[in-house]
Amino acid sequence: MAGEIAGMAHWELGFDDRGRPDQGELNRLLAEVPARGITDLMLLSHGWNSDRGQARRLYRLWFEQVPGLLGRAGASAATAGSVGVVWPSKRWADEPEPTAPGGAAAGLEAAAPAPVEDPVLVEDLKDAFPGEQRAEVLDELARLLAERPEDDAALARFQALMGELAGEPDAAAAAEDQGELALVEDEPEAVFGRFADAVPDSGEGGAAAGLGDRFGRLWKGAKEALRQLTYFEMKKRAGVVGKDGLGPLLGRLGTAAPDLRVHLLGHSFGARLVSFALAGLPDPGNSPVASLYLLQGAFSHFAFADSLPFDPGRGGALKGMAARVGGPLVASFSVHDLAVGKLYPLASLSSREDAADVEDLLFRWGGIGTDGAQAVQATEVDLGPVGATYPFQPGRFVNLNGNAVVNRGGPPAGAHSDIFHPELVWAGLAAAGLVGRGG
Repeated sequence: MAGEIAGMAHWELGFDDRGRPDQGELNRLLAEVPARGITDLMLLSHGWNSDRGQARRLYRLWFEQVPGLLGRAGASAATAGSVGVVWPSKRWADEPEPTAPGGAAAGLEAAAPAPVEDPVLVEDLKDAFPGEQRAEVLDELARLLAERPEDDAALARFQALMGELAGEPDAAAAAEDQGELALVEDEPEAVFGRFADAVPDSGEGGAAAGLGDRFGRLWKGAKEALRQLTYFEMKKRAGVVGKDGLGPLLGRLGTAAPDLRVHLLGHSFGARLVSFALAGLPDPGNSPVASLYLLQGAFSHFAFADSLPFDPGRGGALKGMAARVGGPLVASFSVHDLAVGKLYPLASLSSREDAADVEDLLFRWGGIGTDGAQAVQATEVDLGPVGATYPFQPGRFVNLNGNAVVNRGGPPAGAHSDIFHPELVWAGLAAAGLVGRGG
């Protein structure tokens, strides 16, 4: 049976890393959505937090605001429902667990977790990188991080092992979304140095005052480069789960409930997941997707572009997919999102691209959560208060500037997960056509 969040029907739907759904949860969803007369189904995907309990908290913090906001607009939640997608992603053990102590409108804030030794952190990654060969690679990476030899060859070996861990590039992504190759192809000192400078010092290494300090700094950067590499593994997985898992399911939902309007929402890599679901629809001409809402999306801001500004002959990985959304497409962004605005493109910068300055390269490899969808003729507006109207149009992107609202969170991620504001929820309901929209 469906559960409830604030009196509204709610389902969970789990997928494995290949996009295969939990069959019991899938069957319940397909049977119960039509039986309950649901007309609008809001489907939200989390980002790289791997624990089902964390995902449930995220969904509750978001969806528990919906009935009250609908009531404020004179609408009812009686025929609305929600789905929380659960997919296997990975949070590093030294990162704070998402919570919202200030209430539903608060961001993901938590006290810093207890320190975790580097070898333990790397050992914990074996869930995300299964297989005996990858386990051996992780063991050697852990040893090198524990020993931190003052040796350039050891740093080069660390980077080579990262390449073995990463495997083949994401075949589903266009070239604008494969910048992470620089992590394993650029010079080790350039890669690790960039991350050492970008992440606040934690005592692992300071300014390069001498040879020992130089290596301390570079090993600090090597650890952060490995962290980013694992994030990109989750990015690849999000695309697979979206295209091979959620996309076909949406087709089945549309068949089971022909009048159903599905509203896709995703945070971080979850924004990539729901976007790639559009590419997996079995019958693109009969899409049940009525709106798409990307919250601080952690994938290329050129993904939907018909033509890439730096290579006009090619399009983004999701070229043409906006046409599969019957209503508006919306992307929130904030300059305070350091995870997408700083660390995400930093992983893709290459010292070989010396024809462009740093700002150009940051834009070249930027994510949706830092400035919205680009090269798609998007309209940019400020995120307004509850009750605001927006210039939403079917098949067109609106980029919501959330700088004034999405601004809580310290480094290194900044405000990346500061998404539980009623202003953001209202904008999503407006995009779905569930509350008033203006032109």
